[in-house]
Amino acid sequence: MTELPRITRRGAMLSAAALLAAPAISYAQSDVIRIGHLTPRTGFLGPLGEFAVQAAQMASDEINASGGINGRKLEMLFEDSVNPQTASAKAERYIQRDKVSCIVGEINSASALAIGQVVQRERALFINTGANSDALRGSDCRKFMFHIEGQNSMYVKAVGRALVQQGLIKGKKIYALTADYAFGHDLLRVAKKFIGENGGNVTNEDLIPTELTDFSPFLLKLRQARPDVIVANLAGAQITNFLKQYSEFGLRFPVAGFGFDTALAWGAGAGNFLGTWPTMWHHRLDNPGAKKFTADFRGRFGRPPENQAWGDYNAVKILARAMAETKGTDGPRIVEYLESGAKFDVQKSREAYFRARDHQIMTEMYAISALPAAEQKDRYDLFTSSAALPGPDESLEAIASTPEEASCTFPT
Repeated sequence: MTELPRITRRGAMLSAAALLAAPAISYAQSDVIRIGHLTPRTGFLGPLGEFAVQAAQMASDEINASGGINGRKLEMLFEDSVNPQTASAKAERYIQRDKVSCIVGEINSASALAIGQVVQRERALFINTGANSDALRGSDCRKFMFHIEGQNSMYVKAVGRALVQQGLIKGKKIYALTADYAFGHDLLRVAKKFIGENGGNVTNEDLIPTELTDFSPFLLKLRQARPDVIVANLAGAQITNFLKQYSEFGLRFPVAGFGFDTALAWGAGAGNFLGTWPTMWHHRLDNPGAKKFTADFRGRFGRPPENQAWGDYNAVKILARAMAETKGTDGPRIVEYLESGAKFDVQKSREAYFRARDHQIMTEMYAISALPAAEQKDRYDLFTSSAALPGPDESLEAIASTPEEASCTFPT
């Protein structure tokens, strides 16, 4: 990504001593550009929210160290979105009181929808970094909402390819455990469609409350049902708790997931991560951008970044570039720029772009599979990865939703 130009401002009356003491860059208060960051920092999504906050702050610091945005300092404001009602209220306050130029963040799909309604009304930009629901790119799409997080269709089709190759779909009886909120319901819908089209059958379904920590009643049901495959359409700490307790119960049915964040595998602990899962990005990618991002993040925070960190980091960097190239913070102009097909380095082998018809980023994904427990010698390097999906000879849109699967008509 092109480094923003460094601009130095000096007052004509400064003394020589003051000049020597002055920093290389100084900013007037009126020159500050504010971005509001909203994401869950408590509750079952809280562990992911902390990665998001750290990555967004790191991106902001890097931008300011390189001269800001056309000489203007970037200031990040951070808030815990908690729930959809709080997310809506804080988004409105960010725009009306704090005068932010745009909003970045979120993980909860219902909260992302609430923020999307606010920014549409206020004509301010929102880049969603963690909410997956296809509806946000379809029936609930908004002109001022963009998505650097993958949609459920992308997650399902990416990992689905690996599961078909492993023989875990066709002719199999599948037990689905699904997070009981908007994201999970939508993911189950997309997953059942894929499974049915590929010859599988979801024979059992359970909805899992978002704050559930004890999975033993559901694990007993799994033991009795004896499915061929368990599909976990779970979110946040649900995945960590499920993996820990699944291992403790000694169950041996193959496990797969259609939604995932690598931090949740780390939280499960050595020997407890198993199965095949999709991810937007992971810290083991072998390209210069990924290596630098991983090294910088690890050096600052003492752990590698995971895919939620990747999304928030790139959202801030993309916004900075859009503002630099449009020479301002005007929401409609930035929307037009992002819809134009501009391409962005996102620490992968291929550049990414936003699809104009639904504002979903088109980018590679990966299917990761757990290493055998005996080979999990590092608390972070627990998995092997597929090659990038789609492959180098395919369109980046090969795993995204079709217009028939998620039709977007932007409201005026």
